[in-house]
Amino acid sequence: MTEQQQLALREALDQHLRGLGIETVCVEHPEVFTVEEMMPHVQHLKGALSKNLFLKDKKKKGLWLVTVLHDRQISLNNLAKKLGAGSGNLRFADEATLLDKLKVGQGCVTPLALFCDQGDVKFVLDAAFLEGHERLYFHPMTNAATMGIQPDDFLKFLKSTGHEPMLVHFDDVVL
Repeated sequence: MTEQQQLALREALDQHLRGLGIETVCVEHPEVFTVEEMMPHVQHLKGALSKNLFLKDKKKKGLWLVTVLHDRQISLNNLAKKLGAGSGNLRFADEATLLDKLKVGQGCVTPLALFCDQGDVKFVLDAAFLEGHERLYFHPMTNAATMGIQPDDFLKFLKSTGHEPMLVHFDDVVL
């Protein structure tokens, strides 16, 4: 994806959010590809920072976007059982599928890209995101920025995309 396409998608996201009456805050930073690379640029932010996994099942019939707290450790085998995909059946989806379904590349995975999805992706959200955080932070279609959104506004955004989050209480299960 070209930088120009990325900027156009970010503007489309901004327009979508404004259309819903959602205000955001944004921190620009150098491109980052991991949570560890991102932390020096965003550790001052008050709220929940995210780690996002774009997964497929072994038979390529199901796609999941899984958003968890940035410091959460995840076992794909245990998560697969929790989602009913069967142990050993979840793996990372390839970049071509990511670009096709969410219009972002690796390192840019974000639930804010769900406004590009046509209903093919199931969204799994760490329930801890909705437990007392001032803002939730995600990439806004680029990994060179981090956008903060209030939890109620995030739920409003998800509803506008037709995605009902599957809330998972990760603290209650060993993942």
